[in-house]
Amino acid sequence: MIELPMKAGYDYVGITTAFYCHDGEGNFVLHKRSNKCRDEIGVWDNGGGKLEYGLTLEKNVLKELREELGCTGIIQEQLPSYTLLRKHNDKNTHWIATPFIILVKPEEVKNNDPEKIAEIRWFKLSSLPQPLHSGLTYVLKKYKKYFDKYT
Repeated sequence: MIELPMKAGYDYVGITTAFYCHDGEGNFVLHKRSNKCRDEIGVWDNGGGKLEYGLTLEKNVLKELREELGCTGIIQEQLPSYTLLRKHNDKNTHWIATPFIILVKPEEVKNNDPEKIAEIRWFKLSSLPQPLHSGLTYVLKKYKKYFDKYT
């Protein structure tokens, strides 16, 4: 019998770090998920990724930032972790996410993952595009008081 590898978020609780990048002027960068993403195709999302073995939460989120947006940034705040329970292809998923607010230089931000990122744009939180990723919607509502400091 061939054993398939276990998948984070499906076979065990996955841990992820999420980044919410702003320019210090009240603008946040979002990306539109391409048709090659595993779920929520065509929606606007922040960014992040699975915690890799041997990395701290901070190192992981900065690594994900470099991989997705090709830039560096300064972590300004770590928000409280939360549980994200969703369904994907009729299967329950379970993630623990730790979000970070990161200051970046807009001129350094680029699409560093064109296979999964269809478009990148800057927005004020008062005029976000639709539709938004379910996790992004949840975080903006749950942690509104944190984001208000950066608008």
